[in-house]
This record gives sequence, structure tokens and C-alpha cells, in this order.
Amino acid sequence: MAIGLEARCRSRAPAPAGRSQKRRVPPREPHPLDNGRAVNPRRPARATHPEILQALRRARDLTDRDFAQPLTLDAMAAAARLSKFHFARAFASAYGETPRTYLTRRRVERAKDLLRAANLTITEICFCVGFESVGSFSARFKELVGTSPTEYRRSAAGAPPIPGCFVLMWTRPPAPTRMRNPEEAPPAGAR
Repeated sequence: MAIGLEARCRSRAPAPAGRSQKRRVPPREPHPLDNGRAVNPRRPARATHPEILQALRRARDLTDRDFAQPLTLDAMAAAARLSKFHFARAFASAYGETPRTYLTRRRVERAKDLLRAANLTITEICFCVGFESVGSFSARFKELVGTSPTEYRRSAAGAPPIPGCFVLMWTRPPAPTRMRNPEEAPPAGAR
């Protein structure tokens, strides 16, 4: 076997002077999602495929639903059933912002609602919408809204605020229900 390999390596004649040895690569068949455009295989695909958009919507729905929880890129990518790197590129391509920026914007939008309507302190609102530090909450709020949370609350004072105890009770997760065996007969008087 070694002789065959050496013979193949020696059989290649050196290129004539002035000419380079280039391998000719056959043209690639167009993919149906390319729409006839030339595609660079090293560049990530655009997030226009319906299955990718559906996966991104699943992750965006998770973000909208669980914005107050500590969401990570891994958790959002798992909801989309994509790798975290492909998910981040596809999300930014489809929605024009990164998943983290989207999550932060949703949290600030919810904080604006609570600042306008709830009788909670800024610290309580900060933790209620999912931020882990008041300093980062205030900095992101001012960056996105243009005013500090305190100034925003003062300028939005119009409608009577909702008592904080109701807001905290409303945002509290529901108590777990006891799972019944579906084959079990319904309790007496339930029908």
C-alpha cells in the first residue's frame, strides 16, 4: 500500500513555470431557498425559511411569556430547537435585533406599564420584570426610554395607580393543581 501512495505522490508533475495549479470546482446546484442568487457557503443563510421563522417565533413567544424569568440564550435557542449560535444569527437577521436586546426591550416595556399603573417601588418593579440589579435596570431604562424610571413615573402620573399587592398577586405563578387520573370517575356532584 505504501508503494502505491508514493507512486501517486511522485506521479504529479510540477506545474510549468508561470502557470499555477488550480483545481476547478464544478458549479454548485442552486438550492430552492436561494431564489437563484449566488450563495456563499461560508455566510449564514438568511432567516427566511418558513421552518426557521416558525422556530424563531417559538423562541420569541417564550421571551414574551417568560420575560421576568432569568432567560439565557441557551434557553431561547432550545425553545427554537436551534444551536445557540445559529439562533442568535437568525434572530438578528429576522427581527433586526439580538435576542438579548429584544428581551431587554420587552422588560423595559413592562416596567413602563408598571411605573404608570402600579404602586410599587422602582426596586420592586426592577425585580418583577426580571432585572437582577437596580443599577442595570435604571441604565437600560434610561438608554431605551430617554429618562430615568423616577422621572418617567412623575411624567406619567395621571391615572390612579393599582395597589402593589394586587400587581404582585396577579404576577405570581398559579398554585399547582392536583393531577387527577383521567380514568378516575368524576367526584360526586360534579356533573
